[in-house]
Amino acid sequence: MARLDLQRLGSDIGSAVGTADRERNAAHIDRLNATLDARREAVREGWGEKYVERVHGAGKCTTWERVEALIDAGTSFLPIGSLVNWDRAFEGSRRPSLGAGVVTGFGTVQGRRVVVIANDNLVASGSWWPQTPEKIQRAQKIAMRLGLPVLYLVESSGLFLPEQSNSFPGATGAGHIFKMNSLLSDAGVPQIAGVFGACIAGGGYMPIISDRVVMTEKAYMVIAGAALIKGAKSANLTSLDIGGPEVHVHQSGCADRRVPDDATCIAALREEVGRLATSASDFYRHGEAPLAPRFAPEELSEVFPPDHRETYDIRQVIARLVDGSLFHEVFPASGQEVVVGVARIGGLWVGIAANDVTLRPHPEKEGVKRPGGILYREGIAKLATFSRICNDDGLPLIWLQDIAGFDIGREAEAQGLLGYGSSLIYSNSTNETPMITVLLRRASGAGYYAMAGLPYDPIVQLSTPLSRLSVMEGRTLAIATYSTKLDDDFQIATDDPAERAAIEQGMSETATRIEKDMDPYVAAANMDTDEIVRLDELRGYLEALVDMCYQAPGRRRIRNPRIWTLHDLEVLCSKP
Repeated sequence: MARLDLQRLGSDIGSAVGTADRERNAAHIDRLNATLDARREAVREGWGEKYVERVHGAGKCTTWERVEALIDAGTSFLPIGSLVNWDRAFEGSRRPSLGAGVVTGFGTVQGRRVVVIANDNLVASGSWWPQTPEKIQRAQKIAMRLGLPVLYLVESSGLFLPEQSNSFPGATGAGHIFKMNSLLSDAGVPQIAGVFGACIAGGGYMPIISDRVVMTEKAYMVIAGAALIKGAKSANLTSLDIGGPEVHVHQSGCADRRVPDDATCIAALREEVGRLATSASDFYRHGEAPLAPRFAPEELSEVFPPDHRETYDIRQVIARLVDGSLFHEVFPASGQEVVVGVARIGGLWVGIAANDVTLRPHPEKEGVKRPGGILYREGIAKLATFSRICNDDGLPLIWLQDIAGFDIGREAEAQGLLGYGSSLIYSNSTNETPMITVLLRRASGAGYYAMAGLPYDPIVQLSTPLSRLSVMEGRTLAIATYSTKLDDDFQIATDDPAERAAIEQGMSETATRIEKDMDPYVAAANMDTDEIVRLDELRGYLEALVDMCYQAPGRRRIRNPRIWTLHDLEVLCSKP
C-alpha cells in the first residue's frame, strides 16, 4: 500500500499577503483580541477582589487557583463556555452571571487529557444560574463522546433561587446533570470529585455518583442546609455537622477520603488520575513525532482581511494549522469551492474540510467565474464523500467554515441541490467519528448546518473574533423582508418621499439588528458556540482536541492507515 503523498502547503507570509494588507489585517485582529482578552479577564475575576479575600480568609483557594494547581506544570487549561451568559442580567442579582458560575474545559493531568467542571466560588458561591446546567452537561457530553475522565471541583450553594424556574425544570434542567453522571458511570467513563466547600441540594448530588469523592475539612454535602432544618439553630448545628466529612466519609459512605485542605485535595485528585490508563495517542502516531507548522500560527492574524466580503487563501490558513505545513489534498480537480484532505496535527491523522472563498472558474461555462464561500453541486458531493471516508477510516474531521450558504436559482434547483445537500447532512448526522467545527468567519444559512455546525453535534464548535453566525447577512435579510417594496434591482420602488424614507429606515434598522445578532459574543452567551478563541490559539486548541480524540483506545473504530478507504477511492478516481 502506497504511503500518502504529503505536499508542502502555503508560503512565507511576506509573499502570501502584501505588506500593507498584513499591517491592516493584524491591526484589526489586535483590536478584536483586546476585546476578547478583556472579557475573558472579567470572567476570570468573578465578582472581584472582595470575594477573593473572602475565599482566602476562609482558608480556601479560588476556583481558578484550584484548576491551575490541578493541571500538569507547563501545560495550559483550555476553557470552553467562558462567555456563557455574557452581558445578561437576571432578576434578583445586581451582579452578572459570569461564565454561568462554572468553569469548564480541558486540561492535562498526569499526562492524561481530562474534562474539568468546577463551580466558580467567586460568582454567587458557585450557584447554578440559567444555562449553568446546560454548560455542565455540554462538558459531560464531550467527555462521554471521547471517553475522557471527568474531574469535578465542587463548591456550590445550589440553584440561584430567584431564577429557579429557568434552571430547575425542563429537559436540560439541573436534574439532567445527574442523569449525565449516571450515563457516564454506565459507560465506564471515570468520574472523580473533589468537594471543597458548601454542596447544597443539587450541588450535593453532583459528586455522589463519581468513582472517587474526596472531601476537605471545610466541605459538606447536604440535601438541605442547617438553615432549613427544624431545631438546628436551637441545637447549635451547622451544615458541616450535618453533612461534613465526619458524616460522609466515616458514617454514610457517600465519600471516600478526607483531607485537610484544598492543596491536599488537589494532590489526591491528581493521584487518582495517575491510576487510570495512560493515553493511547502515542500508539496512534505510528512512530511520527508531533511537528510544528512550517509557518507560524501567529501569522493567521495577518491572513484575514477585516471586511468579510474580501477574500483570502484558505490554503495559507491550513498551512499554519497542520504539522510541518504538510497536506494531502483529495479530489483537487472537482468542487474547487471547497478544499478537503488529510494531514497530521500533533502527529495524529485528521481530515480537513474547508471553504475556499476565492473566485473560481465555472466548471461548465468557459470564461465564467463563480464566487467562493458558496456550496455548489460538485463541492457538496465532494464534502459528503470525504465525510463518509473519514467516518469509515476513523479520522477525526475538522471543518473550517467560511460559508455564505448554498447556490440558489433555477439552475441550482434543476441540478438537485436539495438532494445533494440532504446527502451531506445525512453523512454528518450519522457520522460516529469525532468532528470539530471552526467558524473562521461567515457561518450562514443551511451551509452552516451542512458543514457540521453545532446542531450536527460536533465534539466542539469553536468561533473566532471574526465569526458571523446567522441565517443570512443583515443587508440580505433586509432585502428579503422588504422584497415586496423593491424592484428587480432591489431598489425601493416608490416615488412617495415619505414612504421611501420609512422603507429606508426599516431596512436600515433590520440590517443593524441582524448585524448585532451576528456578534460572536451573542452566540457564546447563548451557548450557540462553545468558545471564542484567538486565531493564534487555534492550533493549540486543535492539537489538544485531536489528541483527545485518540486518547481512549477501544472507544471507536480507528483503522490502520494501510487499509484506509481513502487509498482505494483515490486509485479508482485516478483511472482514465
